[in-house]
Amino acid sequence: MPLIRQVRTLLLSSPYAHAEHPEILECFPSGPKRTVGMVEITLDNGVKGVGEGYLAVFAPEVFRAIVDLCRPYLEGTEAFDRLERVRDLCRICDYWSLQGAARHVISAFEIALVDAQSKSLGLPAWKMFTDSPDPHILAYGSGGICDTKDHFNQEMDMLNGLGINLYKIRSVKSDIFRTAWLLNEAQRRGIKVGVDMCQNLANPPQAVDDVVQFIEQTESMSGQEIEFVEEAIGPHDTEGFKELRKKTSVAVCGGEIITTPWDMISRMRDQVYQFVQPDASVIGGFSALEEIFSASNETKTAAVVHAWGGPVAMMANYHGAFGLGGKLVEYPMLAFPLGDVLLAESLRIENGQVLCPTTPGIGIEITPEIEAKFPFDPKAVYSCKLLNRGAPSDESWKD
Repeated sequence: MPLIRQVRTLLLSSPYAHAEHPEILECFPSGPKRTVGMVEITLDNGVKGVGEGYLAVFAPEVFRAIVDLCRPYLEGTEAFDRLERVRDLCRICDYWSLQGAARHVISAFEIALVDAQSKSLGLPAWKMFTDSPDPHILAYGSGGICDTKDHFNQEMDMLNGLGINLYKIRSVKSDIFRTAWLLNEAQRRGIKVGVDMCQNLANPPQAVDDVVQFIEQTESMSGQEIEFVEEAIGPHDTEGFKELRKKTSVAVCGGEIITTPWDMISRMRDQVYQFVQPDASVIGGFSALEEIFSASNETKTAAVVHAWGGPVAMMANYHGAFGLGGKLVEYPMLAFPLGDVLLAESLRIENGQVLCPTTPGIGIEITPEIEAKFPFDPKAVYSCKLLNRGAPSDESWKD
C-alpha cells in the first residue's frame, strides 16, 4: 500500500468576476480576486492528490496553519487506509474544533486521499463509491447577485446557452419588486427560480413571518412560483425552519455551513429541510457525503451538493453526487479564470446536465505553471462583514 511521502499547502488566487460586480463590492474589500486553499498529498508511487477546504476563501492563513499542524502526523502513513487517516485527523483536531474551521481542513485532506487513490488505480473518483452512476446530473445555475436588469439578462443568456432551466438568485425580504421582475423574465425564457436569502451572513437574521410575507408578495405580484428558498432564516434556528415549512408550500433548504455529518443528519431526521446542501469541502469530504446520502432515504430528505468553492471543491462535490446517487448539483456562474484552467479537461455540461466525468481522480492537475500564473495574494479574501454596495432601491425594479 502506498505511503504518504509529502503533504503541502497550496494557496492560489485568481481574478474573480469584475470590479463593479455586486458580490465584489459587498464581500471583497481588496477587489475582484479570490483565493482557494488546497492540500496536495504526494504518495511514494509519485501520484499526487489534491483536496480543497472552503475555509481558505475566508481565512487562507488559518487554513495553512491547520494543515501545517496536521502534516507531520500524516506523512509516512498508509495512504489508502483513508478512514484511518480521517480518524488520525480527528484525533488531532476534534478536541479544539469538533465543529468549524478544522473540519474544512479535514475535508481537504480526505478529498486529496480519494483523489490520490483513484488516480493510482486509474479510475474516476466516483468509481470509489459505485459501479453504475447516472450518466448525467441536472445542474442549476448559481448566481443572481445582480443590481441591474441587464446583469440578470446576461446570466440568463448564459443559462439558456448551457440548457440550464433552474436559476438560483440572491434576495432578501425587501427585494419584492426585484424578485418579481426576475420571476417573470425567467418564466419567459423557460427558467425556474430558487432564492438564496443569504441569512448565513445576517446578524440578526430575518424572521419566519418575513420570509412568508416575501414569498406571498413576490408570487402574487409576479403570478409565478418560487422553486425553493435557501438559508431563509438564521442557521441556528432549526425550529424556525420547521415552522417555515408549515407556513409555505415552497421547498425549504439549507445546510451549506454545517461542518459535521451528524449535525446535518440530525436535522434531516428532525425534518428541518426539504433538501440539504452538504459541501464536501466543508463537512468532512467524501466519507461525510456517504453518511448524508445514506441517511437521505431514511429521512426522506434529498441531498443536493453545494459547490460555491473553487474548482477542486466543485469537482469533489460532483464526483460525490455521481458516486452516491445525487440528482441535482450547483453550478457557479461567476467568472473565475483559475476554474477555467483547472476544469478544462474534466467538466462537461450538455443540455443543462453535468456529464459523468471520465478522467482519473477528480480530474484536476495543478502544474508549476498554474501555480506561477495564480500566485497567492494575502489580500484576496472574502469578508463576511458585508460592505454597503449601494444597491438600488427595490422601487427601481418596478416596470
